[in-house]
This record gives sequence, C-alpha cells and structure tokens, in this order.
Amino acid sequence: MTSRADEEPIRPRALHLPDVAVLVASALASLGLMWVIFAQFLPLSGGFGFALCWYLGFIAIYGTVVAQVDGTVVAADRVAGVVITSAAIAILVPLVLIVAFVLGKGIGALTANFFTQTQEFIGPLSAATEGGALHAIVGTFQQIGLAMLISVPLGLLTAVFLNEVGGPFARPVRMFVDAMSGVPSIVAGLFIYAIWVVGAGQGFSGLAAAFALSILMLPTVTRTVEEVLRLVPDGLREASLALGSKQWRTTWSVVLPTARSGLVTAVILGVARAIGETAPLIMTSFGASLLNANPLQGAQSSLPLFVYSQIRSFKASQITRAYTGALVLIFLVLGLFMIARLIGSSVGRAARRHRR
Repeated sequence: MTSRADEEPIRPRALHLPDVAVLVASALASLGLMWVIFAQFLPLSGGFGFALCWYLGFIAIYGTVVAQVDGTVVAADRVAGVVITSAAIAILVPLVLIVAFVLGKGIGALTANFFTQTQEFIGPLSAATEGGALHAIVGTFQQIGLAMLISVPLGLLTAVFLNEVGGPFARPVRMFVDAMSGVPSIVAGLFIYAIWVVGAGQGFSGLAAAFALSILMLPTVTRTVEEVLRLVPDGLREASLALGSKQWRTTWSVVLPTARSGLVTAVILGVARAIGETAPLIMTSFGASLLNANPLQGAQSSLPLFVYSQIRSFKASQITRAYTGALVLIFLVLGLFMIARLIGSSVGRAARRHRR
C-alpha cells in the first residue's frame, strides 16, 4: 500500500501548463458545440444568447474534465475560480470601456488652461481648449471639504454609539441610518433648498451644497465605520477594561486606533458617494461661470454642475469640455481611492511593526 506521505498532495490553486490546456480546450469544445446547436439544430439567434450558452457549456465541460483528471475537490475549486474570475472581468470591462470612452472624448481639451482659467470670457463659438474649469474644481474641493467636516464627525460618533454603547435607542438609530441610505439625492437637495436656501433666506451657496452632500455621505460613513469597528477583537476591549480604563478611554485609545485604516476607507467611500452628485447641487449652489472662493455666500460651481451645463449645449466645443470635466472627476475619484489604499497600507505596516 502507498503511504499518505508518498501520495502527491492536492493543490487546487496550482495551475500548470496542462491545466491551461484543459481550460482552453474546454472553451473551444463548448464554442464548437454551441455553434452546431445554434446554427444546425435549433432556430436560435442572437449574440447574447449564444455567449450565455457557450459560457454555461464551458463551465459544464471544464468541470467534468477536471473531475475526471484531478478529482471532484480540485474540479469544484477550479470551477469556482473560473466563475469568480468571470464575474470580476464582467465588472472590470464596462469600467474600462467607460474610462476609455470619456478619455477619448475629453482628452482633446485637457490642457493647462482647464485648471487655471474659468468660463468668464468664453462664448459658444470659443474653441474647446479656451477657458477652463478652475471655478468648478475649487468649488468641488470646498463643498466636499465642508461636507466632510459635517458628516465625518457625526458618522463616526453615530457608529461608535451603535457599536460600542448600544442601548434601547440603538435599533431605531440604525433603522434611521439604513433608511437614509436609500434617500434619493434630489430629495436631499430639495430639503436643503426648502430649509436653508428659501426657509432661512440664505440663498444659494457652497455651504448649502455641503449640507446636501453631507446628508448623502452620512449613512455611508456611519455604516462603513460600524462594520469596521465590529472587526476589532473583543479581547482588546476586555484587556483595556480589565486594566481599569473607562469605556470612553478604551474606545478612544484602543478601538479607534486599531481601526484607523478602515476609518480612512469609510471617509473615502463617503466622499466617492457624494462627489459626483449633480441634482442636489442645482438647488443649493446653483452654479456659476466665475470663480467664487467664498463658499458661505453666493452661487458656486462644481465639476458635476460644470459637466451638466456644458453637455446641454449643441456646440461641439462645449460638449468636449463636458467630457473633459467628467474625465477630471473620474481621475479625482481614482486618486482618492489610491490615497486611501496607500494610507491603509502604511497604517497596516506600522501596526505589524508595532506588534513585532
């Protein structure tokens, strides 16, 4: 008899050249089989139906072949890996196509003027490279910054209350936060318009836009921070309390520092949720063609409003500027996510060094 030590261990994740050959052969076999079925036996047509049937046939053939060669355990792992990889590709391809489309449409007007000039002296007959979106970029940073100052502390305190304090009010507060997650953005804009712009007589301003954006950011920040705080081991809290520390000191000195990278991610997700909104800004900041560096008074533009106002025109130059603004907005969001990943990685490395 062969001992267990002499048997070759099963490594489902190991993918060698014969495994790749089996994968490609299964895909080609499914392609030929589905072509015969579609073209010869069944009166079917349509690219989507053919692709779907080919994919299902490929999964069935590939799982059967791997099960015959390597066993059912490896087959189940390989099929699951193919399905997960296919889902990732299905999500990634539309994103790449969107970025490529916007890049092709807006790269022509992406010059230095776009970041240093406004639309003050620009008319409908001006070229796409004339003028810029300085006023919109400044307005976006100011409005998002004010919204972060409002929503991040409130979201953090609410998440700490829900996860660390609790009590009879925790359930209604959590239900209220969940309900806010589904509020349409235009409802937030209407609320601020009725309460602040018209009701309080403050008029359009960047601050009003920040109020509306903070309503959209608050549930995202709260729910994300709450999930991050749940990942902190209870042993850390118990050790701190056992040493005589109070609950607020445990939360401030133990729980929050442990979840720093997750807190940064929560803030970035909240910003990404609100930075591209247009509907609430129409009724709060209104938009402008000039630079207004005072977010507390007067109408103010932003990148979403700039894109919205330019894309409505029938002039090719203004449509190109709209795509350029959308391209800058995409790169801004991507940059925020990259910064969050870098901060999270640096915090994780520092925590590992501290543990060692």
